Amino acid sequence: MNKNLKEQVLRSSGVNVLKCMRCGKCSATCPSYDEMEYHPHQFVYMVEKGDIETLMNSKSIYKCLTCFACVDRCPRSVEPAKVVEAVRLAAVRQQGNNHMTPAELPGMLDEDLPQQAVVTAFRKYIK
Repeated sequence: MNKNLKEQVLRSSGVNVLKCMRCGKCSATCPSYDEMEYHPHQFVYMVEKGDIETLMNSKSIYKCLTCFACVDRCPRSVEPAKVVEAVRLAAVRQQGNNHMTPAELPGMLDEDLPQQAVVTAFRKYIK
């Protein structure tokens, strides 16, 4: 466990992961649930336990739409999406570059893609 990495993720997210009671409501409402290896409630728990590097190596950090449905659904205001974003940011910083460039995004668009996915993709991939 890399304690500095855990502290960086906690500080960056601003989330108190100890508030999570692992009810799974956040994961139940997640539109990307089927695409994710680790689900929102698992992200929170894994960060609590310090298993950040496993999350950083997972494609799940790029599957999150950052729609904040999990945040709205959480009865304890834990904000799992902010945890996912903080882990993604830590991975991007460690790699020294983004997962994709904005120029790659137009080639991935199709008419069935929800507008929300386009907006969140730009938001998370151009940081």
